[in-house]
Amino acid sequence: MARPSFKSARVSRVEMTEIVLPEDSNQFGHAWGGRVMALIDKAAAIAATRHCRTNVVTASVDSLTFRAPVRLGHILMMYASVNASFRTSMEVGVKVLSEDPLSGLRAHCCSAYVTMVALDALGRPTPVPGLLPGTPEERRRRREAAQRRRGRLSLRSRKDRPRARRR
Repeated sequence: MARPSFKSARVSRVEMTEIVLPEDSNQFGHAWGGRVMALIDKAAAIAATRHCRTNVVTASVDSLTFRAPVRLGHILMMYASVNASFRTSMEVGVKVLSEDPLSGLRAHCCSAYVTMVALDALGRPTPVPGLLPGTPEERRRRREAAQRRRGRLSLRSRKDRPRARRR
């Protein structure tokens, strides 16, 4: 199938806001990492869907790094957009900030790169539109996403190679 036309990176931008409630928190009053990961996945799925306008699934999450705890009652802000598109997949960058609602102070609490795959009506991978970065920042993110993809593919091909047997 031919690849659909190109789309601007702006089309995929997502801003999500959530408050950290008691059910989202552990015994220390910090948000569960898994809850934050689920929100990252949701933001990435929305961004990818906006770009390709079809169903998407998560293929991988790279470089998910928690930089600071997120406290009970704080406001989480997720910012996501497609960094690069490939044949049937897209890399979505997600940045998460935590805001203290009383002081207004914000902290970068985590970031992740999520690979999403577009699916057709039968659940098979389907081509996605190319990405037209409009700003120097978008061009840099596309270039870095391509480098990360090469690294993922290289790692995957090494894992697929048969290993020599030891005697």
